[in-house]
Amino acid sequence: MEKREFNIIAETGIHARPATLLVQAASKFNSDINLEYKGKSVNLKSIMGVMSLGVGQGADVSISAEGADEADAIAAIEDTMKKEGLSD
Repeated sequence: MEKREFNIIAETGIHARPATLLVQAASKFNSDINLEYKGKSVNLKSIMGVMSLGVGQGADVSISAEGADEADAIAAIEDTMKKEGLSD
């Protein structure tokens, strides 16, 4: 299992557009990928799950991936987070 911690720096947090991009990035992989925030964990391939967490600016989240392509999945998600200005 691969796991990374992220601090959300975007003013609007993980709102609709970046959530969609994260879901799209996660959906390219076969691994099970989860986003955890405030003790709740949701499937990162589910837009409704991601939006239901209400992740705001300054939030600390962790993303974990488990499966054959877990390292690639985490790397792609980390890249998306940085490109979208969600995390540094």
